[in-house]
Amino acid sequence: MTIAEHVAVMRSSQPPRAADAPPNPFAAEQVALAADGVPDGVMPAGSILGDAALVDPHGSATTLYRAIGGNRAVVVFYRGVWCPYCNIALRTYQADLLPELSARGVRLVAISPQKPDGSLSMIEKDELTFSVLSDPGNKLASALGILTAPSADALAAQRSRGMDLAVINADGTPALPMPTALILDGDGTLRWIDVHPDYTTRSESVEILTALDSL
Repeated sequence: MTIAEHVAVMRSSQPPRAADAPPNPFAAEQVALAADGVPDGVMPAGSILGDAALVDPHGSATTLYRAIGGNRAVVVFYRGVWCPYCNIALRTYQADLLPELSARGVRLVAISPQKPDGSLSMIEKDELTFSVLSDPGNKLASALGILTAPSADALAAQRSRGMDLAVINADGTPALPMPTALILDGDGTLRWIDVHPDYTTRSESVEILTALDSL
């Protein structure tokens, strides 16, 4: 199943909203994000993505270049372990994308702004065997031009449910990367990038593999 198919199954299992229910702030946010589209200033293919300090799930310092190890790599940016769409995407990449990348000698790395314990929870929850790292302060997301933040209404709705991104994220802010997949050469050259402003959609495994095989 594709990520989109898994998302459709998840949505179909949710109870319908009552006719008199207040507006859904998350649905409104998704519509606005989709309408705004990919932001200006996203790093174009052919650019060099510089190295950056990252943190592994156990709190140890590492870097982007160390994670890709001089190899071509697929790097995916996700929002956090709390995001159901992220869980679906990374589980799908584990099942469908990782074996194909391994056969091609290509690494897979997932990056979010959450604290290391969130990365560890993601690994354990979804039984992931690829690198899952934290980007404190969203330095890489900023360099790529994919940084965003939830709307005020969405943040308030999250807090009403007991979730505070300023506590979850390593830098104490609610900033998030737009879900993004990119292909890097071993020297940090950006060869392909696919940004999804609406976080309910993601780069499908077949799209990533098609881009990879075309290089």
